[in-house]
Amino acid sequence: MSRASTAVVLVLLAGLGIGVTYLVQHISAPRIAAEQRLIDSRNLLDLLPVERYDNQPLEQPLALENTELANSTLLGGYLATKTGQPSAVLLRSQTLGYEGAIELLIAIDANGKLLGVKTLKQSETPGLGGKIANWPNAWFQLFVGKSRTEPADAGWALKKDQGQFDQLAGATITSRAVINAIHDALRYFDERRQQLIGSSPP
Repeated sequence: MSRASTAVVLVLLAGLGIGVTYLVQHISAPRIAAEQRLIDSRNLLDLLPVERYDNQPLEQPLALENTELANSTLLGGYLATKTGQPSAVLLRSQTLGYEGAIELLIAIDANGKLLGVKTLKQSETPGLGGKIANWPNAWFQLFVGKSRTEPADAGWALKKDQGQFDQLAGATITSRAVINAIHDALRYFDERRQQLIGSSPP
């Protein structure tokens, strides 16, 4: 076989290989995307009790992107419904901790009570503020059932600041940042309940 023929065969084989690779990627892309959505869904929705919703909350986003609050920024949110009625909102909140940005997911029921908090991203000191990344998280359980008014505004602080909450050991700045972000989210929900879920306070 001449060099020219060999070169043509190699080019054809390379083209065939590229074509097959493209075809496999094209066929696999929807399945990969669906699996990634499922992973994202589990990561976000494991904060919300399954009996609280029967829709796909991640497919019902709220228009909250980059909403500046007193101590944090809302990056987005989702609406959970049960039998067609709003049951909870999930708010993605970002605040500044000791080492950098902390991104939280905050679940609030339709009555304005906190269902749970989960850390999505953080870069706090391992073993100290970094404990907020633990899931499930015993410290976050301190806030479940609280609302904007229970406790009153002054209570939304560390005990060392005359508030009602313990801090993570050795992580005062992280603890303050998270408490303030949770309070911000509850306040935002309370003030915009009609806009978020279409109902007034009970």
